[in-house]
Amino acid sequence: MSERDTYPAGVPCWVETLQREPRAAQDFYASLFGWELAGSEAYSVARVRGLDVAGIGTLPDAAADLPASWITHVRVESADDAAREVEAAGGTIVLDAFDAEPAGRLAVVADPTGATFCVWEAGIRDGAQLVNEPGAWAMSALQTTDPQAALEFYGAVFGWEPEPFGPITLLRLPGYVGGTEQQPVPRDVVAVLMPGDAAQWGVDFWVADADATAARAAELGGTTVVPPHDEPGFRNAVLADPAGATFSVSQLVAAAA
Repeated sequence: MSERDTYPAGVPCWVETLQREPRAAQDFYASLFGWELAGSEAYSVARVRGLDVAGIGTLPDAAADLPASWITHVRVESADDAAREVEAAGGTIVLDAFDAEPAGRLAVVADPTGATFCVWEAGIRDGAQLVNEPGAWAMSALQTTDPQAALEFYGAVFGWEPEPFGPITLLRLPGYVGGTEQQPVPRDVVAVLMPGDAAQWGVDFWVADADATAARAAELGGTTVVPPHDEPGFRNAVLADPAGATFSVSQLVAAAA
């Protein structure tokens, strides 16, 4: 199921990076992942095999003092209603719901520990059209300072259920079938959670060779935050683009038993 045309409510559906110098970011990611770019300098859609995989946009004036970063969108039926549910569950509304026509409508919110994400009400774009393939987004991971508070929040807002998996916690949405048959975790997993010193959502992209990708990122002006290393089923690295936006890359090296 690498190609997708719909996402049910409660499933992360899109990732984008907002940058002060979007043209430089477009050049970096196009060279790193082989992305084709469509759109404008202000906002471009990255594509693999002609299918949408991520967005690269400009930091709005209201957030011009914030660092470049990647943000995850979670599919909802109504961005306005979802924002209110976030507040009711102890989170905050960072930006009230607004239209991003014709793609959809969104609100920027934060969980009780301060991790920021978007709730996405689809217009003409449900989300990424290609996932779990080299050059495409694979999954988003929540690093949190208070795992229990985060679990209660996301369970209340999206119905996510936790399952321990080694040092991390899998976040599962019962009834959802995503991912790929070859992945080493259940296919109803929508995200992962791990304790950390900061509260933030990170994004992960699949690559054919994690070591080569880390080396290429350095050639393009990026940095290696965590060098390539082996984890169950994958070889991973954490990288940063020239503006400092961090992301991880994963090379699938072993399928589920």
